[in-house]
Amino acid sequence: MAPLHRTLAAELRRRIREGELAVGDSLPSEAQLCLEFGASRGPVRQALSALREEGLIGGGQGKRAVVLDAVPAQPFETFLSFTRRAELTGHVPGQRLHEIALRRPEPAIAAALGVEPETHVVQLIRLRLLDGRPAMLERMNYTEPVGRPLLEADLNAGSIYALLLARGVDLHSARHTFDAVAADALDAELLEVPEGAPLLRERRMTADSAGTPLEWSEDRYRPDLATVTVTNTRSSRPTANRR
Repeated sequence: MAPLHRTLAAELRRRIREGELAVGDSLPSEAQLCLEFGASRGPVRQALSALREEGLIGGGQGKRAVVLDAVPAQPFETFLSFTRRAELTGHVPGQRLHEIALRRPEPAIAAALGVEPETHVVQLIRLRLLDGRPAMLERMNYTEPVGRPLLEADLNAGSIYALLLARGVDLHSARHTFDAVAADALDAELLEVPEGAPLLRERRMTADSAGTPLEWSEDRYRPDLATVTVTNTRSSRPTANRR
């Protein structure tokens, strides 16, 4: 059985997602939530804290929590795994493989992966689902040694990252770039949006602990089902230059 605070958070997410609690509405007080769920203040506060971190609600310190958004922000520290993010935000993840093949990469992909254009990489396209609804389309490219086991794996069973980690692949770091793009014909067909509709795009380069590229991927999200929030904390000394 799931801990009470997770059950409570999942129920509040459902109410927000389905419009029972609209943006701008106040949530029930902590005392009311304790009474409704038969819980002490500890689990109630844990649940509200989780929703605040996801950007769904604001308020606190004696003020009634208010709904800020109906779409949970993706926790950045778990951005490698769609499955994990979905579970943490109270959704049921799913996937549907569209195609997978061993191909020679386009020049830009070969350059990103640091391989020669004549070599082969494993390319796949997979649709990701939230509660059975199309949410994100993955276009993933792996160097051949890393991706070859995927050719024989059941990629409709769950997280590719979990599968690779279980095989001992050194997924150490990732660089993410976010922007917006218009849906192309394939996006429109699989994500069930009009062609030209705006999509949130994430481009990702994943490397091993030695800095060797292993994966170059492009994920396109329906913006009504996914957002990204990055929190910056000011330090006493600057650690990087911004351009």
